[in-house]
Parts: sequence; C-alpha cells; structure tokens
Amino acid sequence: MLKIRDIQLDNPVVLAPMAGVTDAPFRKIVKGFHSGLVTGEMVSATALHYNGKKTYQLIEVSPEEHPVSMQIFGSDPAIMAEAARIVQEHGADIIDINMGCPVPKVVKNGEGAALLRNLPLAAAIIEAVVRSVQVPVTVKCRLGWDAEHLVAAELAKIAMECGAAAVTVHGRTRDQFYQGKADWEQIARVKQSVNIPVIGNGDVESPESARRLMEQTGCDGVMIGRAALGKPWLFAQVGHFLKTGQQLPEPTLEERFDIIKKHLHLQIAYAGEVRGVKEMRKHLAWYFKGLPGAAAMRDLVNSLSTLDQVERALSDYAKALKVRY
Repeated sequence: MLKIRDIQLDNPVVLAPMAGVTDAPFRKIVKGFHSGLVTGEMVSATALHYNGKKTYQLIEVSPEEHPVSMQIFGSDPAIMAEAARIVQEHGADIIDINMGCPVPKVVKNGEGAALLRNLPLAAAIIEAVVRSVQVPVTVKCRLGWDAEHLVAAELAKIAMECGAAAVTVHGRTRDQFYQGKADWEQIARVKQSVNIPVIGNGDVESPESARRLMEQTGCDGVMIGRAALGKPWLFAQVGHFLKTGQQLPEPTLEERFDIIKKHLHLQIAYAGEVRGVKEMRKHLAWYFKGLPGAAAMRDLVNSLSTLDQVERALSDYAKALKVRY
C-alpha cells in the first residue's frame, strides 16, 4: 500500500488535479469509488495571498473526502509558504506543489512547468513550503521542459532533499502538453533515483495499463486524470484489479444514471443552480460518451439553464434508453 509519510492510503490509485474538473463534487464522486487519494484542482498561491473569494472555495474540504491533497502553484517561495499554511488550515491532508502545468498563462509567470527550467527556485519553493506546514508536502512535475532537458530525476532528488514526502511524475515534457505517448521509462529513472514514494502519471486508462505502469516503472502508485472524465468508476476498477487481479464490470446504464443524478445534485449544492448547471455541462457530455444519441444530448444540455430542465432532459433520455431515472 502507498504511504505518504504518516498517511496510509487504502490503495495506490490517486485522482489527478485537473483545472475546472476536480472540485469538491467530483472529488466526492471519485471517493465513492474508493480512490486512495483525491486531489483538488490547482490553486493560485497569489490568489490565496490576496484573499480571492472563489479561490478559497476551491480549498474547502468535506469530511468524506479524506485523505485529500490540495495543489498550489506559484513562483514566490514566501507566498507559496503562506498559501500552504492557508490550505492546511482548511483541512488538506497533503500539500502538493505544481511544477508541471504547461499552459502559457501559468508558464509565462515562471510558475508550473516553468520551474523545470529553474531548479534552484524550485528547491527554494519546496523548502519554504515544507518548513511552513506540518502535513506532508509532495511535488508533481513533468519529465522536463522538452526532450533535450529531462530533469525529473534531478528535481525528484532535490524534492527529497528539501523534505518532500513523495513525487508524482507525468511522463511527458512541457512541450508535449498532452500529446504523444507518456514515457514510462523516464518515470522508472525517477523511481530509481530517490527513496521516497513515486507516483506515475500518464496513459493510465484501464486496470491493465495501471498494473503495467507499476510493473514497468517500479513506482508506488498511479495517478489517473483524463481517463476518469465521465468514468469515475474507473478508480474502483483499477483498485480492485491491482489488489485481486480480477476485473470489475462496467456499471449498468441504470447505475450510470444514478451516478449522473448524484453528481448533478452535488454540483448544484456546491455552486448554486445557475453556475452548477453550467459546470455540469462538460461532465454530462463525458458521461454520455459512447451512449446512443450522445451528441444530441450534449447539444441539448448545453442549451439548458435550470435544474428542472436538466432533470427533465435526463429523465427523457433515460426513458429513451429504457432505463429507470
């Protein structure tokens, strides 16, 4: 089992932080499928420093989410340390430092994956954050800025020396964004370079691929991101397969609609009706993927603005599929 300092996880399957996705409702849904650890969407340390109201909502933690990791990003060690303290006070069990986000608006500020080109600053940030909190601190990074500058193993050593309790490695460079194949061989190199837990991330799309990643890299856990969009039950399937070697079945259509309904109501309770319906549109499109009439349903829900309208549309869709809703 994966242990991050003094936090023992029930299984080594971790929900990746995804901007605009891994909010409290989605984390609760995933936790219901026995993810060993859930991670919140990345939060700006600067926004916390300036008391951004919406940013504070992102770090709210519910009792049923534990253990939960909250990810922060920034480039100023002092502000990152302050943000870590705030996140700890709001109930996070683990503080994760983002050193892998590839998007230009983050990178241009010297944050996220930009830190792969400034390892001394990366070290200063990790050290400052570790000193500022009592909970374990982890680091999530990519292999490097590009194929000519693979620094993940070096950064992992720095993180370990600065007191980080674990590292997560996404097997792509910043230049790749989310294209191409994840390089698991490089994740194995990172694992061989440190004696703290290493979590592998990239191209884990099934129970079998999760096991292959762990076998090929020797890593201690797997992180799942995009493959879980519309398929939160993947966490239960992966965890069960890693433990027993046996496959769990796909949920029935009726079970899938039950999950959708639960997620919808969690989203409304979290964000209010107007914002909640808007935020659910992308999730509904992911849930519908592969079902008959999915494209038409996606177009329909994108035009709806109230909970009653969405409920009616889901009820009609379920009826067309001969499913109870």
